[in-house]
Amino acid sequence: MHELRVEVTPPWPFRLRGGSADGLLRRRGTSLQRLLHRDGKPVHVAVIQPAPDRVIFGARADSEPDAMWGIRRLRFATGVDDDLRAFYDAFRDDPVIGKAVRAAPEFRVRRAPLPWEALSSALCEQLIEFERAVAIQRRMIAALGTRCGDTGLRDGPHPATVAGTAPARLAAMDLAPARALTMRSAAAEVASRRVDLLAADPMPGWRRLRSIPGIGPWTLEALALYGQGHHDRLPAGDLGYLKLVGRIMTGNPRARLDEPAVREFFEPYGEWRGLAGEYLRLASARGLLPLSPGRSSPGPAPGRRGTRSSPPAPRSAAA
Repeated sequence: MHELRVEVTPPWPFRLRGGSADGLLRRRGTSLQRLLHRDGKPVHVAVIQPAPDRVIFGARADSEPDAMWGIRRLRFATGVDDDLRAFYDAFRDDPVIGKAVRAAPEFRVRRAPLPWEALSSALCEQLIEFERAVAIQRRMIAALGTRCGDTGLRDGPHPATVAGTAPARLAAMDLAPARALTMRSAAAEVASRRVDLLAADPMPGWRRLRSIPGIGPWTLEALALYGQGHHDRLPAGDLGYLKLVGRIMTGNPRARLDEPAVREFFEPYGEWRGLAGEYLRLASARGLLPLSPGRSSPGPAPGRRGTRSSPPAPRSAAA
């Protein structure tokens, strides 16, 4: 086994957060730990932050390249290398999210180490509540994932494993039958490398996935933001955004806007739409939203899994 250690100085304020709802990324003491696989070989990665300006990544694998690959994937997931100064300078005084930006400059989009995980999570979350979607993900991990006896950690199921699983078995995990077929089709595209989720140009992969029945803009935007690191992509059809933006725009706690209205609301944030959306959820959770017409406060709204700092939200009707 090869062990590798890399110390990183974040270019922007950073704080190591907790584990993931699906149980794959776990907090153990002062470290976050994750089991990954590269070409079927296990890679165990741990992350600690002993000081605000020091983040240490350690990995153990069969080879040094595999260990370095694991560290790169956790660096991506934590966002430790993201320099968000341009976003902060542009929106620190924004009338909607400015208070949250100033209060939590260290905030990051919570990303999956591998884009396939973000895609499969988005497919599970279509049309259902977050808690139910997480329960499905945990069942899939337990039944189809890989466990490392030395660490007690689990890795999620490989796309080839999902592609080879009978739809009835996926449906037995509480995945809707149509969603099970969509999941298998997407997994087959990724496993065969017809869709390369790590490609420098994601557009060909997005177009191919979009041709699969059951995959629409919301799913692809969730993949782009939470799995591929595109801060300009916003899952605008998310029910949490439809309701939250409705509250802000109308002052009515029961208001709900449509997807085009949400996209128009976030248009001023340009290349930072996705991050601005996460800050909007954070602002809602912390009571930092501006006062709405006729109300003392728009009140807290459901948050998305990526924030980990607010209650989970139901999914939108969009695919």
